[in-house]
Amino acid sequence: MNKDSNMNKSPKSIIKHIPDFLDWLDIEKGLVQKSQENYSRFLTKFSNWLEQSDLSNLKPHELSPVHIWNYRVHLSRKANLKKSTQNYYLIALRSLLNFFANRNIICLPSEKIKLVRNKDERQVKFLDLEQLKKLFDTPNTLKINGLRDRAILETLFSTGMRISELVSLNKNQIKIKPNTTELELSIIGKGGRVRTVYFSQKAIKWLKKYLDTRKDNNPELFINYCYKKGSGRRLSPRAIEKSLKKYVIASGLPLTTTPHVMRHSFSTDLLNKGVDLRILQEFLGHKSILATQIYAHVTNKKLKEVHKKFHGKQED
Repeated sequence: MNKDSNMNKSPKSIIKHIPDFLDWLDIEKGLVQKSQENYSRFLTKFSNWLEQSDLSNLKPHELSPVHIWNYRVHLSRKANLKKSTQNYYLIALRSLLNFFANRNIICLPSEKIKLVRNKDERQVKFLDLEQLKKLFDTPNTLKINGLRDRAILETLFSTGMRISELVSLNKNQIKIKPNTTELELSIIGKGGRVRTVYFSQKAIKWLKKYLDTRKDNNPELFINYCYKKGSGRRLSPRAIEKSLKKYVIASGLPLTTTPHVMRHSFSTDLLNKGVDLRILQEFLGHKSILATQIYAHVTNKKLKEVHKKFHGKQED
């Protein structure tokens, strides 16, 4: 049977399909308004390029790899966009092709659109120990919000958890007995993979201080103290990002500091202390060592320093 037997050639041009695609993002994919606006903006550039290239009537099944290549050249040279920005436009176009496939409309497979690789932008951003101390000291721990935020920052750095993993924690998972100096926890991470995370003594101390203030019956570990009735108390990733940004600005740290930078800081600190990439892979819950390879620059730098120290000066 022909692989396209259940597919059809749409009589509508790609441009005329875009409003339907945006409706699909809203109704079926459930994207928030801001994300829908971004997709609309990204695809407007593609629509404009089609019109400028006399391709206004190009239909989904007529879109070819040559068209994609010419559009990429346009983004890079005519629009003069940064490589990372070009990817936003290409990802939006990929999503449009996925929409066509979902609607059984013959089109180019979305995987044919390759994203731009930029080695310079693969550099891992992280905070050193001095910067981390500045950040940790910024929240006002005399206030309940500040105490909660200090516990969050210490937990992120101590465990290397993703923000999605952090916000899903519940109080009953954190069992801190008197004089506890060790705490470990099994969590379900990305891809349903189970791993163990470990809390430092500092993280345990601040978690205990925070939990001692909790007199409510809410199950969530980290709760929102400014919430609308009926919306739930669990702190959202967005709320943590906003709080972190406030502390980053107050402490004069790089504005690129995000919750994920805390995960990078955790990883870089372990590598600097001699942990190898395979062990780090387990700590981070990466399915493949390839995902952990982004930290190779840290071990490469250490290897260079060790070589220089012990093998750099030799007598003739």
